[in-house]
Amino acid sequence: MPYRYRRTHIGLVGIIYLVIGLFVAWDRGYITPDLLGKVLSAVLAVVLWILVLLGVDLTIDT
Repeated sequence: MPYRYRRTHIGLVGIIYLVIGLFVAWDRGYITPDLLGKVLSAVLAVVLWILVLLGVDLTIDT
C-alpha cells in the first residue's frame, strides 16, 4: 500500500486568527515588552545553549 504523507499546515485563515489573537492579547495587557524580552532571552538560551555554558549572558533587557 502506498503511504500518503499528511502535512499539517495552518493556512491563511489560521495565520490571520493567530495574528488577531496576538493583537488582542497585546491590547489587553497579556503580552508586554517585559514578557517579550524574557521569552526572547529564553529562546536564545535554548538555541545557543553552548554559549550559555561558556558564560555568555544572553539576557535581553527591555
